[in-house]
Amino acid sequence: MLKLTVCVIGLACVVASPAGAQQGIDPVLFEQGQQLYQENCALCHQDSGGGDAPTFPALGGDDRLGDPVRIVRSIHQGGRRMPPFPNLAAEEISSLANYIRNAWANDFGAVSTEEVSAVMEGVEEGGPVVSVWDGVFTEAQAERGGAVYEGACGLCHGRRLNGAPDDPDMRSTPPLARARFLRVWDGRSLATLFAYTRATMPEDNPSSLTEQEYVDVIAHMLSVGGMSAGDDELQPDPQSLARLVIGPQP
Repeated sequence: MLKLTVCVIGLACVVASPAGAQQGIDPVLFEQGQQLYQENCALCHQDSGGGDAPTFPALGGDDRLGDPVRIVRSIHQGGRRMPPFPNLAAEEISSLANYIRNAWANDFGAVSTEEVSAVMEGVEEGGPVVSVWDGVFTEAQAERGGAVYEGACGLCHGRRLNGAPDDPDMRSTPPLARARFLRVWDGRSLATLFAYTRATMPEDNPSSLTEQEYVDVIAHMLSVGGMSAGDDELQPDPQSLARLVIGPQP
């Protein structure tokens, strides 16, 4: 049986065996799906597929993955806590679905690109992909977000958003702006950042802010990171946020 190994910097290597290889899983698509999983899904569902209950469900051993229509729609359109990935093409969603449905202990069989295309037929497409450097928030929104950040986030993540808490007795936390933040979130969308932040922060009281407050804090993070403001505010809408991609300055 084919075995694929993925190594993540700072983490142990993970060996994934496509249990459904005997059911027509294309090894090339499976490997492509593994890469897509690392880029888009492992942040929440972990390299092992074990998730982080109760916030992020385990994918290993989840019988709901037996429904290919459900998984395709979840990837393309998102869900309650899952951000949408409208920029993934049908072949990419097929690869990702094949990996998730047949990695770890799963054995749910193949999903073809044609099947994915059929599910996606008729789904309204959004606009083009836009960089977060292209003025995606306003100065007023960033200022509002700064006030929320100071009360809800600053004690742990530091006044400069550099992950250095103001209390030296507290543990360090991930940076929320500038180069280190961009390296971690490179290629991910604001929809993923929005969903992850809303589900996990503040650490002692997740989901305690309003959706508007969460998206305002993200505007503040982008502003502190040196990104210029524009004419339109970020909206707490996963579909529109999914087309705003984080990356280094063009």
